[in-house]
Amino acid sequence: MMHQLFNKGIQRRSWLILSLLVLLLNVASCGKDDAAPARKAPPVTVAKPFVGTVDEFTIFTGSSRAYETADVVARVAGYLESVEFEASTPVKAGDLLFTIEDERYVAARDVAKAALESAKADLLRAETELRRVEKASQSKAVSEMDVDRSKADRDMSVAALASARARLSDAELDLSYTKVVSPIDGFVSRNLVDRGNLVGADGNTKLTRVNKVSPIYVYFHAPESTVLKHLADSRDAMNEGSERATVVHVALANEDGFPHEGIIDFIDNQVDANTGTIELRARLENKDLSLFPGLFVRIKVTSAEIMDAVLIPETAVGSDLGGKYVLVVGEDNIVEQIYVKLGAAQGDGTVHIKSGLEGQETVIVNGLMFARPGLPVQPLTAEQFEAMKKKSQQAAKG
Repeated sequence: MMHQLFNKGIQRRSWLILSLLVLLLNVASCGKDDAAPARKAPPVTVAKPFVGTVDEFTIFTGSSRAYETADVVARVAGYLESVEFEASTPVKAGDLLFTIEDERYVAARDVAKAALESAKADLLRAETELRRVEKASQSKAVSEMDVDRSKADRDMSVAALASARARLSDAELDLSYTKVVSPIDGFVSRNLVDRGNLVGADGNTKLTRVNKVSPIYVYFHAPESTVLKHLADSRDAMNEGSERATVVHVALANEDGFPHEGIIDFIDNQVDANTGTIELRARLENKDLSLFPGLFVRIKVTSAEIMDAVLIPETAVGSDLGGKYVLVVGEDNIVEQIYVKLGAAQGDGTVHIKSGLEGQETVIVNGLMFARPGLPVQPLTAEQFEAMKKKSQQAAKG
């Protein structure tokens, strides 16, 4: 509807061409008549403002961050044997990413297994010995001290078995670390270490990073007054029985409009004393994976609806030392200059006029450079302008 009302396809170049053609025709007619003709009113395109309901909103800037991020590190020492993934590809939690040489860890596991079997045998022997001594003590063949000693040996064997099991568990864990897997679902970066290099010798060597980007977070800072108003509106909505989340719209640096929708899911619990702002976070589903961490983004936060809002094309707004103004066509097609207070640009080529216009005026959309306050103009619709331009072009050729 807005495109039809204001016909944004007309460009300023067309006005320059038309004006030159009109000037040439005037000069030609001056050569034929002795008396100079009166100055003709310049043609301009006009339209009525659009009056309707629009959203009041504020635009912030911020950056995108991963929903989850995990650094993949080498948790055991050894030479890196292989890289099992392609850079910048999706991975699932548990997918194999790297292998580290495992010979020493296999050997350590086998030693721990043998030690466990030995501990089991020692416990079996100690229990058998305890039963024999307890039976002999019934006939007074052995002393109570012998019984106590056998119980102590049995208990030591139980402890040794538990220790052997723990050492085996530790050895198996170290062995499992030679297969480096992704800890989360997401997109893997490149390998930071090539195969054949020693890793893990001086601590946990970082091998790569995995970021989960669907969903994805966008962080930004807002003035405390804006956040307090948002919290008050949220409380009012809850009192009315509504728990609707605050919806935001996000745009990348190279995008027109705000095509990505999300919701605010986090507001920090303190104000930054240096800036007077509060950090907020929005969560976007990002199913098309158009966003990834670290991007500069613009965030449009809608706060309220404005009834009977007046909208005009941005091309109709001029500027001088007095501020922003629009030119309107009054009685007898005389141009009037009206200073206005602008609201937010709507992203579709129109801007909200907070004050200065009522909505019934005839606004000059294109041709401001030829219109002068107090002088007449020739108001045309977009269709009339196109017809006049073609007629002038044909006359100039003839």
